[in-house]
Parts: sequence; C-alpha cells; structure tokens
Amino acid sequence: MEQGKLYSYCLFCETNKCMALAQMLPKAMDCRVIYPQQLFHIRINGKVTDTYRALLPGYLFLYTEDDQIDLSAVHLDGIIRVLPGSDNSAALLGNDHQFAIMLLKNGGVISKTRVYREGQQIRIVKGAFSGVSADILKVDRRSLRMQIALTFANQAVKTWVEYEIVDDLRE
Repeated sequence: MEQGKLYSYCLFCETNKCMALAQMLPKAMDCRVIYPQQLFHIRINGKVTDTYRALLPGYLFLYTEDDQIDLSAVHLDGIIRVLPGSDNSAALLGNDHQFAIMLLKNGGVISKTRVYREGQQIRIVKGAFSGVSADILKVDRRSLRMQIALTFANQAVKTWVEYEIVDDLRE
C-alpha cells in the first residue's frame, strides 16, 4: 500500500477462523489485517516463557486507503460482518480509529505492562543515570512516566523518567 490516508475497519468473525482470515484477507484485497494479541509471560518449571493470547477473540482490524470496503467480492468463509463505526459508517472514527492505529503501530501485539507504585524502589537501566537506584515519588500512568528521587553529588534530586528506562528492584 502506498502512503495516503489510512482507514481502519473492524471485522467480526468466527473466532476459530480469525487467524486464517488474517492471513488470507491481504491476499484477497489490498489491505493489511491485524489479529490483536496480548503477550503474557508465564513460568514453566521456573523458566519464563512468552505466550500470546487473543486480545479480542472474534475481531480483526483491517487497514486500507479505501474509504469504503466491499467484502461481497471476497468469498472467505468466517467473516460475519463489518462492525459499524461510531457514526454507523463502515470506517472506524475517533477513539476507535486511534485504538486501531495503535494496534497497527504495535504489530497487533499488546505487551504486558509493568505496574509501578509510589514509594517503590527502582533502578535506572538506560541513560545518564544508568545503574542508579531511586525511589518513586509520583506515578503518571497515562503518560507512562514517574517522578523519582535519586541522590546525585550528595544531594537529593527529583526528576521525571519513562517506564522503559527503569527496572523494579524487587525482580
């Protein structure tokens, strides 16, 4: 697909056919299809293993530059219907479209999110303060950032950092 305006659609499908449809639809029409999954870390015999589960069983997200899709020409068994957007059009709009684009940017996979709490101790693993321990003062879950207090040059320093540059000291 060339770069242009991208429209997103949500298809409701037979749950047991979602993965096969996600592979067949791009071959049948000029589109990209995501079968959203969530990454889980599970322990098997003391070893952490990654596994994937359907995030929204029975739903596929289709992306195309066409502002209307016609699935009548595509004869694939298992598609029940195109779910309407918030204004009853086929294309998703507003928050629904933003959610669909977020799925696309993440390759259809939602990773497990760490939970941080005020008062918790963390270690910075990237950047200028790599290896330094700190205490969490405030957590902003919406922006995935936290205010921390660390000691630098024998003084307490407060700063904001992103989740991805820290690790939990309890692990």
